[in-house]
Amino acid sequence: MDSLIRNINRLITLSAEEEKNVRTLFAKKRLVKKQFLLEAGEICRHENYVVKGSFRSFTLDSEGNEHTLHLAIEDFWITDLGSFMYESPSSIYIQALEASEVLQIERRDMDKLLSENPIFEKFFRILHQRAYIAQTRRILDSIALKGHERYLKLVETSPALVERIPQKYLASYLGMTPVFLSQIQSSKKLK
Repeated sequence: MDSLIRNINRLITLSAEEEKNVRTLFAKKRLVKKQFLLEAGEICRHENYVVKGSFRSFTLDSEGNEHTLHLAIEDFWITDLGSFMYESPSSIYIQALEASEVLQIERRDMDKLLSENPIFEKFFRILHQRAYIAQTRRILDSIALKGHERYLKLVETSPALVERIPQKYLASYLGMTPVFLSQIQSSKKLK
């Protein structure tokens, strides 16, 4: 729970009472490698803060091919925000890539937290704004940058992801094949 409190305190300053509310409203969930936190068709019931482990969110195309949308390791948040907010069926899967642990807050507890502690409106607004900006940058990069440039940018901005996430999921996240990513990694361009 301490890592969650530190994560929140990077964006806002919690009072002792607000910290107590966080500690009572978030619940721990452990997952084994390859276990799903969310499956397509389910309604996403939680915002999830990653305490330990790694996750990917992905979707399947009409041919059954997986497309990685998000990657998360310790101190990241992962959810299907649209499904969570609108209580609609999710179109994505969220899967643990290794033995993992999250702290979760349910929608009704989130509503309680926000109504009783308005400072959390600011926290989640900033959190979601940053996620939106990062996602928009990633989309723009996928349009404007070549594959090796996207990889180099990921190495520069998120080296921990590159070290932790299996290559096939990094490749999917970057919009390339694992073979192409391997060629990029071994090319002289990166030396």
